[in-house]
Amino acid sequence: MRIFPGNALTCSIASFAAVTLLLGSTALPLPANAFSQLNPPAPQAKDAVQSAPKKNEKPIEQALEAPANNALPMPDPLINKQASQSSGDASNTNKSVEFLYDIDKAPEPVKKLRAAIVEAAASGDLERLRPLMNVGGGLKQTQVTADDPGEDPIKTLHDLSGDPDGIEILSILLDIMSTGFAHVGQGTPDEVYVWPYFAEKDIKTLSTPEKVDLMRIVTAGDYADMLEFGGYNFYRVGITPDGRWKFFTSGE
Repeated sequence: MRIFPGNALTCSIASFAAVTLLLGSTALPLPANAFSQLNPPAPQAKDAVQSAPKKNEKPIEQALEAPANNALPMPDPLINKQASQSSGDASNTNKSVEFLYDIDKAPEPVKKLRAAIVEAAASGDLERLRPLMNVGGGLKQTQVTADDPGEDPIKTLHDLSGDPDGIEILSILLDIMSTGFAHVGQGTPDEVYVWPYFAEKDIKTLSTPEKVDLMRIVTAGDYADMLEFGGYNFYRVGITPDGRWKFFTSGE
């Protein structure tokens, strides 16, 4: 058979295609997961978080559920801390004055009247002091000024207060009755329990904690004036051993 040049090119192409097809059919196929095995995927972020040690979770829970005994300790009451020192000073300098910081050491009638005064003052109603002051009782009525012992003490306190309802004077009274107190004139006709205890102390010898206690009631300017005056000159309360409210006055 005679082959022309154009037919020879066609036959060569056909032969190459046949060889390629034959080799493709005999080659071994690669597994579908071969690439993934060579290049394994990086672990997901979620898995990394789960596998990480949970070292931060427990301390937070413990902090939120910390036992009470791990809390910061409360400071000791200043006046209780100074009680033994102040009592010692009193016994050395003036045996007729005893400084006390525990109301349970006062006679029962004194304790009851103090509790009634505190309750009345905290109510915000000035009139609730009237039955405690024995208004109309003559010389047994509570003294609030030195001018007229027969005046109405409630009206006087109302006039002395810096507000129209007497709230300021009740606040002062409440602060005074929350301090320590002095037992004055033991065994004499003038025996009385006096609040606050600064009223019977030398104002120039107050300790630092006692100054803090004082400035719960007065300002630093008031304290400076007291130093110049030579003593405590703000409000004070006196209760007799038998439970009579003797005075609620301001001044020396």
